[in-house]
Amino acid sequence: MKRNQSGFTLIEIAIVLVIIGLLLGGVLKGQELINSAKVKNLATDFKNIPIYIYGYQDKYKALPGDDANAVAHLGTTAKQGPIPPAGNGIINGPWTWTSPAVAVQTDESYLFWQHIRLAGFGPGSTDTTQPSSYLPTNAVGGPIGVTNSLTVANGGNNPIPPNPTATPPIPGLVGTYIVCSGSIPFKFAKQLDVTLDDGNTATGSLQVTLTPDGTPGTPVPTSGTLAPSDDTPVTVCMGF
Repeated sequence: MKRNQSGFTLIEIAIVLVIIGLLLGGVLKGQELINSAKVKNLATDFKNIPIYIYGYQDKYKALPGDDANAVAHLGTTAKQGPIPPAGNGIINGPWTWTSPAVAVQTDESYLFWQHIRLAGFGPGSTDTTQPSSYLPTNAVGGPIGVTNSLTVANGGNNPIPPNPTATPPIPGLVGTYIVCSGSIPFKFAKQLDVTLDDGNTATGSLQVTLTPDGTPGTPVPTSGTLAPSDDTPVTVCMGF
């Protein structure tokens, strides 16, 4: 007696493999598009903050966060830092905070976000007493902020420290202001450097460090033994 054997033909197996290949290709392409969108949003953060600063300066002849007349310009809900340093032409304070409740009353870099939002330049909460909703985040959920560089020119004379208690997020990074964004996968950081700077994460106006909480850190190279793995979270800072 003959028995009928059942199974898949080569054609059927080939069709299944093609379908699996198409599905995997679609998933990978979709992930690539998602990652590209995240990098684009991260880059937009670095581009928008200078626009906020220059727009505020043009409108009020002062710096957001450093505005000594913030109440007169923005209303009674606006907060001002102590005078001085408010009004000295420098955005004092770190770019991120481990104790936001303290920073509410002291850091101009913290008040920066309230001032630009009340002025209509950026979205978000203006309630500085609720840091969880007030502090902005980037496209990957990390912190983002602005601070000053290490020193500024004093009327063409000797440089003076704008904030004796503050240190730059990456020593040697050049710029009047420094924008930092944290918890960014290193693979995104490398793409940001190609998009916004010279493609080397250890040089130029955009640099990358491993320190996550605002503590100053040295820049890491794009490649080589000292370069972190692609998924390592890093802090990206850009001076302008």
